[in-house]
Amino acid sequence: MAKVKKMHKKAVAEAVSTPVLPQSAIYLNRELSQLAFNRRVLAQAENPDVPLLERLKYLCIVSNNLDELFEVRIASLLANNHMEGEFIEPPALSAALAVAGAECHQIVERQYRVLNESVLPQLAQEGIHLLRDQDRNDAQRAWVKAYFDREVRPLLTPIGLDPAHPFPQVVNKSLNFIVELSGKDAFGRGTAIAILKAPRVLPRVIQLPPELSKNGVSFCLLSSIIHAHINDLFSGREVLAYSQFRVTRNSDLWVDEEEVKNLRQALQGELQSRNFGVAVRLEVAKNCPPHLSQFLLEQFSIDKNRLYAVDGPVNMVRLSELIDHVTKPELRFPPYSPMYPPKLANTDLFAVVGKHDVLLHHPFQSFQPVLEFIRSAAQDPDVVAIKQTIYRTGMNSDLMESLILAAQRGKEVTVVVELMARFDEEANINWADRLERAGAQVVYGVVGLKTHAKLALVIRREAGALRYYAHMGTGNYHPSTTKFYTDFGLLTANPAIATEVNEVFIHLTSLTKPKKLEHLWLAPFALQKEFIRAIRNEAKIARLGRPGRIIAKMNALLDESVIRALYAASADGVKIDLIVRGACALRPGVPGLSENIRVRSIVGRFLEHSRIYYFRNDLAHDVYLSSADWMNRNLFRRIEVAFPILDPALKKRVITEGLDPYLKDNLNSWELDSNGVYQKRKPRGKSGAFSAQQHLMQVLGNPVE
Repeated sequence: MAKVKKMHKKAVAEAVSTPVLPQSAIYLNRELSQLAFNRRVLAQAENPDVPLLERLKYLCIVSNNLDELFEVRIASLLANNHMEGEFIEPPALSAALAVAGAECHQIVERQYRVLNESVLPQLAQEGIHLLRDQDRNDAQRAWVKAYFDREVRPLLTPIGLDPAHPFPQVVNKSLNFIVELSGKDAFGRGTAIAILKAPRVLPRVIQLPPELSKNGVSFCLLSSIIHAHINDLFSGREVLAYSQFRVTRNSDLWVDEEEVKNLRQALQGELQSRNFGVAVRLEVAKNCPPHLSQFLLEQFSIDKNRLYAVDGPVNMVRLSELIDHVTKPELRFPPYSPMYPPKLANTDLFAVVGKHDVLLHHPFQSFQPVLEFIRSAAQDPDVVAIKQTIYRTGMNSDLMESLILAAQRGKEVTVVVELMARFDEEANINWADRLERAGAQVVYGVVGLKTHAKLALVIRREAGALRYYAHMGTGNYHPSTTKFYTDFGLLTANPAIATEVNEVFIHLTSLTKPKKLEHLWLAPFALQKEFIRAIRNEAKIARLGRPGRIIAKMNALLDESVIRALYAASADGVKIDLIVRGACALRPGVPGLSENIRVRSIVGRFLEHSRIYYFRNDLAHDVYLSSADWMNRNLFRRIEVAFPILDPALKKRVITEGLDPYLKDNLNSWELDSNGVYQKRKPRGKSGAFSAQQHLMQVLGNPVE
């Protein structure tokens, strides 16, 4: 880690200096920028043009994003006083937490207001009812009572607090209740507080029988059912007050990779403790009495400013279960079927790729060719070896099954599995175990660095010689996310590129210093330097009086060395457009600093995930695709790859599909101003409404009528 810090400090020092200004004048606050992305997602939930169930889904996404913010980012700041590997002085830390906390409270309040005042009433108008106890008629109450007695009550175990029954362990993000009781217990003692855990095996959204829903379909939340019958659990005593509550804990796993002998075994042990990390946030019902919320804050050692009293379910993410139960297509986005590239249909994939590179643009084009690439390799008798990196792939994966099949058939299969892929550790451990049992060689990347590069290599014997076929991408080999994440992938047999992909695999497995790569930019060795070099080259061109142009698309822009280089390029006259989905610390449009830089964010039906880096370079039009964002962690603390698009036709495709439409978008685009505020773009004058994602669906996909 010390070496990484040194590398970053050197990179910042080597970056072209910026004007002497306060840090706040040069960089935007990271936490506020990340939360601003949540506001843009929340705006989708407020948009009446978005189908109703999709609006509810966006509300759930906001909750999920906030969960991760507290589980990882806020937890890390509280635990270590560190931000991106750099120590933060306590005053700066307190200020960062204060501004983030105030913004979180505003977002949560707005989120529940949208749920209660807009989404739920409109769902009711469509015949989809989420019933509270006061909303249920006698027949519905009778059914709920029977459900409670049959399915819920047998699984409930109230814990009355006393010296023999201390405050129980509360699992991360689980549903619980605090209950205040009057009188004495069965033993004559005045135990006033009880804790009740909701059974995790039960669904959080329960559908009532059709005959009890005359005007559509009706649902109840598990929390509402327990609320309605909580008195039944404490016979002989009066329930004075109660509230649902939920605790968010530090979920960032820590394993000393340099000390442990078996990373997989160490992680398996650590996963068990994730649910009981340090508590960082408390959510209670809006009507929770102050003394009960204060009691909980003290039990979990949480500051009051991280208490959230919400007007609804404490875990809004669970409402996604309701979405899954409803079958009204008119309340969802229109069906969409990605195009399977015609040139790859009903043909030998290796024969096609052997002749020319194939560019895939997901989810507008199907991910199936990538799965077919590995499946064909597993079954092809001429294939002798397959090498693959895995960061996220999920619990169910046809691709992983193909790798297992290949190993069982005696092919040399090497898989670099990143065990530290946050929240996917368990799935990756299970796949690693199955791969090893099938005979594959499994390695876990490089100690201290996450392997985030998206690479696959097939080695095939043709005419007595070995030929390399490679796939490189910007997104994960994950069967679910490929359907709604935008990403590019390249299939190539170009010897100059494919040979270097093999060199990267040799580096990852042998841990030897990689050979100098002519085409691939590899982190943490060369990626940051090459990005800075390309930016400076545009600046040099601009100083000579020729057009300098940079267009970059990524998930986040936070690295100081890159930002400083962009500022310097802007001062030299380079026109820079940045398409940054999430957090952006660069402050655009500041006179004398960044007046030639524009920043926008696209939030639409699909999650923007592709990383594209374009440098005009005197009409050479250099285009690189990458797994890496312009973040410190990607450039210095991960194994990442940026790869060039060499074929002129495919290079043009990346520009016309991955960049130009997003610069033109005036429906889902938000522009960042110099104060850190995002403004929604709107069609103006004669310019018609234009959505980049909708355009690409029409151009590349098969919209279902």
